[in-house]
Amino acid sequence: MQEFTSCKMAMQSCMDTKTFAVAHLYKEEKTMDMHVHDCYEIYYSISGGKQFLIDNKFYPIEPGDVFIINQYESHYITQIESSVHERIVLSVHPDFVKALSEESADLTGCFVKRNPGFSHRVSFTKEQKHDFLYLVNKIVNANDFAHEITEKAAFMELLVLLNKAYLKPEEKETAIDTLHYNSQVDEILKFINSNIENDLRLEDLAKTFHMSESYICRIFKQATGTTVNKYVTARRITIAKALLSSGHAVSETYEQSGFSDYSSFFKAFTKTVGISPKKYAQCSNK
Repeated sequence: MQEFTSCKMAMQSCMDTKTFAVAHLYKEEKTMDMHVHDCYEIYYSISGGKQFLIDNKFYPIEPGDVFIINQYESHYITQIESSVHERIVLSVHPDFVKALSEESADLTGCFVKRNPGFSHRVSFTKEQKHDFLYLVNKIVNANDFAHEITEKAAFMELLVLLNKAYLKPEEKETAIDTLHYNSQVDEILKFINSNIENDLRLEDLAKTFHMSESYICRIFKQATGTTVNKYVTARRITIAKALLSSGHAVSETYEQSGFSDYSSFFKAFTKTVGISPKKYAQCSNK
């Protein structure tokens, strides 16, 4: 299988083939702004960094950490510390994982099970790190007879490995301890997510939290790496995608996801997702 050096190229290949793609990335490729996309993402950190923001949760990044993100979760890498930002990212089509699953073994579990206190981060043991990298290497170097079968078999093993690590009871019990919060920004994030369908102006946040607008902008950017407006838009797009995929009409979706009018919703959604809300709804409900 081809190993991409661009996350965007890997995502495009994943969506075109409706399977999965692998990207081995370095700092040379600029990290994307807060974003959502239609494929699952498996992010394996090689060099580590400072933190990952997924929806409203902060995670410190250590070498060997794995982050499992579904197609509705907005995310952003912030404040990379090391001079080389090396990682392996697998883009995975949701339908492909469903097709590989069995009644007794739902391989989508690590992507869709989001119980209270869950963590997007999985800290592998030394043995699990070795197995993960071995399977990725097996996938990208399969180029001989029946290489498609070799790739698929290795990928299924990789999904089993991830699900076992993600779903083990002790991981659930300690998940909340892996999160790192700035207390003031944490409260702002909670407020935003509780009122995402309402008008969320910066001046209103300032009044609610008795802070100046400039102070809120500064601490929010320092903690999350993005602006309040970009974060709010990304969260609203995340909600809109979930609603459209559930069969909601476009006309009610933009209101329920917090956009003030259809025009601003259409522009933001099309820019972020790459297709119009109507076309996205049609593709999601075929």
